[in-house]
Amino acid sequence: MGIHLVDTVDDFVEIRHLLVSVSDKQGLESFIPGLLDILPGIKIFSTGGTYIHIREILGKSADALLIPVSAYTGQPETQGGLVKTLDFKIYLGLLTETYNIAHQEDMKRAGAVPIDMVVVNLYPFEDTIEKKGVTLEQARGNIDIGGPCMIRASAKNYLRVASVVDPSDYHAILSDLRSTGGRISFSRRFNLAKKAFEHTAAYDRAIAGFLAGKSPEQAGSCYRLA
Repeated sequence: MGIHLVDTVDDFVEIRHLLVSVSDKQGLESFIPGLLDILPGIKIFSTGGTYIHIREILGKSADALLIPVSAYTGQPETQGGLVKTLDFKIYLGLLTETYNIAHQEDMKRAGAVPIDMVVVNLYPFEDTIEKKGVTLEQARGNIDIGGPCMIRASAKNYLRVASVVDPSDYHAILSDLRSTGGRISFSRRFNLAKKAFEHTAAYDRAIAGFLAGKSPEQAGSCYRLA
C-alpha cells in the first residue's frame, strides 16, 4: 500500500489527553498545575517515577486525572521498566490522523484515545558516559528506547500532536493555551516537532559516538560470553 497523504489539518487542536514520561522532571511542578488550570478535564497518562512525581504534585486530585500507562494499555511494566510505553494503543493514540476514517475505526476497535501532547525527555546517556569508570554495560543500560519512539511518533504527527522535549518550552506553551482556550496551534506543533527531531538526533549521535570508540574486544571483555 502507498503512503496516505494528508491534505486537511486542524490549525488548533484541543489538548484532552497528555502523556508524560521524563527523565528531567524540572518544571513539572508548575507546568502540570498550569495545564490543569487551563484544562481542568484533561487526562494524564504517565509511567514510573514520573507518575509518582506528578501524583505528589497533584495530591488528592490525582485520582481523577492521572492514569498509569499500564492501566490504560492493560500491560504491566516489565522488570526495571524495560518496557512501559511500547504498546499498540499508545501508538494508535500518537499516530492517528484526525480525518482518516480507517484510523478512527482502529481507535474504536482498540479502545484507544487520541493523545494530543507528549512530554518526554530521555535517559541521561551523556551524563552516564561522562562518569569516571563507567562501563559499557552501564552505558548500554542507559540507552532509552521507548522515549525516542514516542518523541518521533508524536513529532511525525505534528498534524495533530504536540511533542514537548524541552522544559524551557513549558512557559510558552502555557501562555499559548491560555490565549486560545486550551488549544495548540499548527505553528507551535510544527516548531516543537523540529526541536523534537533534533533532540533524538543528538541523542543518537551521542550513542553512536560512544560506541564508535569501542572495539568488539573491549565490548566482549565486559561480559562472560556463553
